[in-house]
Amino acid sequence: MNNVQALPGAFPLHEDRDFLSESEWVIFKLLCKPLDAIADEDAEILSEATGNQVSTARCDELIRIVRISHLPGLGSWIARLLAQAGFNDSDMRNKDAAVLTAGVNAKAGYNICNEATTRALDRLQMQWKGAAL
Repeated sequence: MNNVQALPGAFPLHEDRDFLSESEWVIFKLLCKPLDAIADEDAEILSEATGNQVSTARCDELIRIVRISHLPGLGSWIARLLAQAGFNDSDMRNKDAAVLTAGVNAKAGYNICNEATTRALDRLQMQWKGAAL
């Protein structure tokens, strides 16, 4: 029920992009683990299931990417950037949008997210809070 459209000049928050390496994709396919299913996994157990071919830290990041991308209006592209900046789905609902976009920019070392992106994310957060009421 997302009604925030991509604002002119804003990062395309809804866009999906691949975030697995080819070797990770093969590993999860062999384990019969669809990516959506890893949202409820424990990172350490998931890493062990891969024979430690995917580190616990990377499994934690993948889990956070999937959880963030499940929020209405967010795609895997921004979810990956947010997870790499250390955020999780709870942060997405509770932290100020400006803090989140500043974290992405700081991690990247340049501005990926601008003021329009911050406003669009803020609008999504308001929708999520409205939906929770």
